[in-house]
Amino acid sequence: MKQVHFVLFSLLCLNTLLLESKTHEKDIEILKNLKHSIDPKSITPGSCLSSWDFSVDPCDHIFSSNFTCGIRCDFTLAGLSRVTEITLDSAGYSAQLTNITWLLPYLRTLDLAENSFSGALPQSFSNLISLRRLSLSHNLFSFSIPTSFGSLPYLEELYLDDNQFTGSIPPSLNKLSHLKRVEIQLNRLSGELPFLGSLHNLYYFDVSHNNISSIGSTNPFSLPRSLFSFSMRNNSLKGEIPRNFLHMEFLQVLDLSYNELVGSITGQFFEHPSLEQISLSHNQLSGVESPSGRGIKGRKLVAIDLSYNEINGLLPRFFGELPKLSALSLEHNRFTGMIPSGYAVKLATTSFQRLLLGGNYLFGPIPDQLKELKPGSVNVSLVDNCLYTCPKTFFFCHGGEQKSLIQCKNSLRPRPPMIPLHNLIVETKLSYLNTKLIIPLITATTLSNTWTISYNPGRRLDSKTLTPFYTIFQGKHAL
Repeated sequence: MKQVHFVLFSLLCLNTLLLESKTHEKDIEILKNLKHSIDPKSITPGSCLSSWDFSVDPCDHIFSSNFTCGIRCDFTLAGLSRVTEITLDSAGYSAQLTNITWLLPYLRTLDLAENSFSGALPQSFSNLISLRRLSLSHNLFSFSIPTSFGSLPYLEELYLDDNQFTGSIPPSLNKLSHLKRVEIQLNRLSGELPFLGSLHNLYYFDVSHNNISSIGSTNPFSLPRSLFSFSMRNNSLKGEIPRNFLHMEFLQVLDLSYNELVGSITGQFFEHPSLEQISLSHNQLSGVESPSGRGIKGRKLVAIDLSYNEINGLLPRFFGELPKLSALSLEHNRFTGMIPSGYAVKLATTSFQRLLLGGNYLFGPIPDQLKELKPGSVNVSLVDNCLYTCPKTFFFCHGGEQKSLIQCKNSLRPRPPMIPLHNLIVETKLSYLNTKLIIPLITATTLSNTWTISYNPGRRLDSKTLTPFYTIFQGKHAL
């Protein structure tokens, strides 16, 4: 009789536990699969997952000793709680996620950042139809970004930075109309940036430290006009500076440094209505165009970095006229001439907090206003130029000498021309060709009277072709 009573009591307790269960059984199953997929050796004492005890109901024991952290259940349907957030701590968890179905239709946040998750991202992430925030930063994920991400209709924030993703950015991201912030920097992505012009809510996009070679579409609106910040630092971007950014009336920060950009910087960038910071350093830019001058006094530029390029000519005077400009870096270019008085005036009035002009070919005297600056008041460098004198008594002369007289004289000699000629029609006079060649991109360099001409399809013109090209360039283009 006691055994019968014990069995009945046990069944009653089990039934009571089931009646009191608050978490949907499928959600519990996914949570169990997540914990079981993780290498037990990476679940350390005191971590979130070490506290997950499925002998009790998860949503009914949030922030207790059984589920100290990691989940939230902020939605109830038909009397059952649904998991709305999974945010794991940065405990070094190690696992692959492809064996989990991720059937969590009410999950709004999935944050697994700063761990050691690896392998491919599961296509089943597309089941997270309510997801707003996906953060997988600082892990070891690899392979390509799934095209199924385009099936997350409410996604607002996407963080995939500092992983090992390869391949191209999927065009399906353009379907995510609610997307506001994208960070996919520090990966191994390549190819072209896809058309993203439909993302009218996107304000922040960072694809730095990858191997992307172009913006892709020739459509000037291939990037959303809503962007506040765009960074494509340290990629393989080639050609002239894309003009897409000129159409972004809200853009405040533009970073295209450490690429392979050529040509001149159009003056329209310095008349942009909202641009505050522009960094084009470490490229192959050769010139700076002056703005038209209409409305320039109302512009918002605070910082300009054009250092480590091949920009020649005089220092642009209009930089000294930008009212809010406080940081200007023009180091390591080929600027010549004297330091404009406008620069000196801005330094004297502390409008400039940073003025870096070292590594150029500037000559003439040091402006009197600079001589009155006190160490620590501003950051100024004039080293490695051709100034008449730059004594170490001035702090802005510390850190390097002026160039030698020979170096300064050589800078005045014409450099071997390096000319990009777009869609140039060249008439050849070779008997076995006797036609016109349309060459998409030609770069010609010369040392003495020897010419080397190459063009982007990859075929180098042989020595028989050099003489007629030299004649044509010399006669028609006065190189």
